[in-house]
Amino acid sequence: MKLSTRARLTLRTAALAYLAVLVVLPVGTIFYRAFAPGLGAFAASVSTPAAISALNLTLLILAIVVPLNVVLGTLAALALVRGRFRGKAILQALLDLPFAVSPVVVGVALIALWGANGWFGALAGAGVRVIFALPGMVLATAFVTVPFVVRELEPVLRELGDDQEQAAATLGASAWQTFWRITLPSIRWGLIYGTLLTISRGLGEYGAVLLVSSNLPGVSQTLTLLVHTRYADPANAHGAYSAATLLMGLSLATLTVTALLERSRRRTA
Repeated sequence: MKLSTRARLTLRTAALAYLAVLVVLPVGTIFYRAFAPGLGAFAASVSTPAAISALNLTLLILAIVVPLNVVLGTLAALALVRGRFRGKAILQALLDLPFAVSPVVVGVALIALWGANGWFGALAGAGVRVIFALPGMVLATAFVTVPFVVRELEPVLRELGDDQEQAAATLGASAWQTFWRITLPSIRWGLIYGTLLTISRGLGEYGAVLLVSSNLPGVSQTLTLLVHTRYADPANAHGAYSAATLLMGLSLATLTVTALLERSRRRTA
């Protein structure tokens, strides 16, 4: 059914109003309050030792989680698409668990497993700290970001099929040569998008990391935890808006890279 001009205009206006209320106004408010006192005040707020430490810790966690999820996610996608084994449906369901479970529940589960009174509490007694330390924060972030690479690669691998891989194997190529020269170039765009989604989700993780972190400024505080801590202090509200703006800047940079890559992919298609 063809819509009239008035109907199209109404739908377009409603969509723009919806986006303005949910996205533009909140983001614009944060930017305004971060820069209202001046650029110098913003720069001073995001260059404090606590802010620099939070930024470094956030980037460190991503530097560990992203390669881990890229490698394991690629292997999982190949196993789910190419492999035949028992428990495949269970693995599919488990991969979707981070989408369904609240990150707070993830944090509680990690404490139950790795805390001093947990199943692996003996590690804490031996001096290996997982909870309230970097390893626990890495585990929490890895859990909530694990599905993205897999779910981006699965449809690409299914569309690709395995004809070229079988032909390469027939010609004597090893499994590694087949993956490196045939499979990887064919799935590179899905892998890139999955990686960028992992980065975006990892940047914004809060609930699970809050529970497994000691949240000490300059020690175990990520950017999201820094925003929370500063906002809880009425005297440091500007610091919270500045940290939130820095966090949004990283996310916007990731989205910009995604858009540029999508444009490049369409030009080369």
